[in-house]
Amino acid sequence: MRGLSGKTVIVTGGGGGIGGATCRRFAAEGAVVAVFDIDLAAAERTVATIAAEGGRAMAFACDIADHEAVGAAVAAVTSLLGPIDVLVNNAGWDIFKPFLKTSPADWQKLIAINLTGPLNMHHAVLPRMVERRSGRVVNIASDAARVGSSGEAVYAACKAGLLGLSKTLAREHARDGITFNVVCPGPTDTQLLGDFITAAGNPEKLKEAFRRSIPLGRIGSPGDLPGAICFFASEDAAFITGQVLSVSGGLTMAG
Repeated sequence: MRGLSGKTVIVTGGGGGIGGATCRRFAAEGAVVAVFDIDLAAAERTVATIAAEGGRAMAFACDIADHEAVGAAVAAVTSLLGPIDVLVNNAGWDIFKPFLKTSPADWQKLIAINLTGPLNMHHAVLPRMVERRSGRVVNIASDAARVGSSGEAVYAACKAGLLGLSKTLAREHARDGITFNVVCPGPTDTQLLGDFITAAGNPEKLKEAFRRSIPLGRIGSPGDLPGAICFFASEDAAFITGQVLSVSGGLTMAG
């Protein structure tokens, strides 16, 4: 894709399934990738894979729910890798519980990771992009934000908040040359989905229900997402901002 070679990219949750696949794709496109993850060993595994494939990446331990830690990690990236061109807010966490069975402690953790975390990342990265009058932000939400999902009320609320945040920032920073777009995965075969369906109590039944609900007939894989994410970060999407793209095998077809 045009315009990714030599760019410095932060991907949060870069040690996981979608995050790791996204980091590898950016590196394959010639970008330098800052792999953020609360689990440093997981981030380092992604970096090792990228290095073995001839790409450039560096691992950073970062709890995105901690505003000070985010600021320090972003400053380290700028110092070590140069100005940040692209931010991908991918890190997330979920539990499978009907809303009335959740607790305030559940809400706090869900909000801290899925909403406060991206707020912290935007707050740390955006001033530098504004100064340079250039940047791309790609936020990873969920189809749960667009159409709801039983057992994911607070998660869906956080991801819906990310949609609203992205559209608002797209308006506020359009004249600064910064674009904000959102990719919404459907059910994707990651550790997060595995934990989610196991918590539901009947994982095989739920997995089959997911498969039947997807018109293309399969659950997504992590490799299905990086193309859309990298597109929004590329020069091919220079005139696209404030948009939401579902990558879900046709699970949702809202306009």
